[in-house]
Amino acid sequence: MPELSQESEHGSENGSERGGVAKRFGWVAVTGPSMVPTLYHGDFLVVRYGNRVKAGDIVVLRHPFQQDLLVVKRAAERREGGWWVLGDNAFAGGDSTDYGTVPHELILGRVRFRYRPLKPGQRSPLALLRWAVSAARLVFSDRSASSRLRAR
Repeated sequence: MPELSQESEHGSENGSERGGVAKRFGWVAVTGPSMVPTLYHGDFLVVRYGNRVKAGDIVVLRHPFQQDLLVVKRAAERREGGWWVLGDNAFAGGDSTDYGTVPHELILGRVRFRYRPLKPGQRSPLALLRWAVSAARLVFSDRSASSRLRAR
């Protein structure tokens, strides 16, 4: 059930502990389908560590039962003792419906930017144009996260 592979020396560290601009940011690669259609396997994410989380943010966290495993989920609702986090793909599982509320200290940071690499074989002019338009994006909070929570 891995969600992220660490690609930066800061990928598992809370950047605010070390100080400096470069230490507050890191990047990770997405593995797995739990955040489809927002994020896809192979996407790269820029994470701001130690950033304040609000409902709707996509966050990087340590898995509550395997703390060496980083996962990416949407912070759906603040609850007593932490955050209720959900994947955007309700069929993939591996979120708070399986492991409950995630303690605040396990939330490492917010995803700020997504880069989707060019797929092999994507060479037609139209495919290249579509990729160029959508490859890099800022990641914003999704205010509809609470409605997805009520639907579950």
